[in-house]
Amino acid sequence: MMPTQNYDLQQLRAQIAATAARMIAQDGADYATARKKAARQVLGVDQPQPNLMPDNGEIEDEVRRYQALFGGTGHAERLRGLRAKALEVMDALAEFNPYLTGAVLNGTAGEHDDIHLQLFADSAKEVEIFLLNRNVNIEISETPHFKGARHDPVETVSFLWHKEAVHAELYDFHDLRGALKPRGDGRLQRVDAAGLRALMSVDQSLEQDE
Repeated sequence: MMPTQNYDLQQLRAQIAATAARMIAQDGADYATARKKAARQVLGVDQPQPNLMPDNGEIEDEVRRYQALFGGTGHAERLRGLRAKALEVMDALAEFNPYLTGAVLNGTAGEHDDIHLQLFADSAKEVEIFLLNRNVNIEISETPHFKGARHDPVETVSFLWHKEAVHAELYDFHDLRGALKPRGDGRLQRVDAAGLRALMSVDQSLEQDE
């Protein structure tokens, strides 16, 4: 299906975003995979025009709407629990300048989501040794650098923290300055432990007012 006078480009982008959001919320798909599958489902083609593809912000908004409509109290409880566990991990890793990012930060986290952190340390090996010395089993992988493809991927350690999966991207300390620059769209990209505490305090106040 391609744009017509009665079905314009923005409507198609919104439909793809909503379809991708369902895949993310229901199946735990990542944004890139969900966007590609949703576009194929809506448009019936494997390589749609770039201007038909919603960006991550549009999809995130649809995930938020989906959770508001169908998540119920279970979603709120899951998010509250993930944020509490994230704060525990961040406090434990305080010397490595931990920042929370991803679905647990933006409030769209559901049953399939894990905790995603970014650490800023003098060396990745310091973090690995810190965890291993505390008998934390880790798996090592790579994640694209938040600055984009022009930078090398960063090492990522994954582990369980009180039965919740945590993925911590390990950045050089000098990357922290770039990380703290605000996004152009005003969305929170990452917060430190103090920021997460403030966010949780606001959520608690809103719940008490309901």
